[in-house]
Amino acid sequence: MTLEHHPLHKEFPEFEGELQRLLGQDAHFSKLAAEYSALDKQIFQVEDGRHAMDDMALKALKNERVKLNLEISSLLQQAASQG
Repeated sequence: MTLEHHPLHKEFPEFEGELQRLLGQDAHFSKLAAEYSALDKQIFQVEDGRHAMDDMALKALKNERVKLNLEISSLLQQAASQG
């Protein structure tokens, strides 16, 4: 199985401009993005075998990453519609 990071710029290439703008101007968005990045890094390290974690805990982390991804997606879509 190939392991992958899921950075926001790869998750949302169609929102590159909005992503950069919100990261620079919106503290709430920046906080969500930082949380997402930290979760992604932690998940990758567990899946890569660098850190041990039981399957239930890993699943919880992945669910949290999905939740953040959806919230970030919504904010990016709102920013894009506002021009």
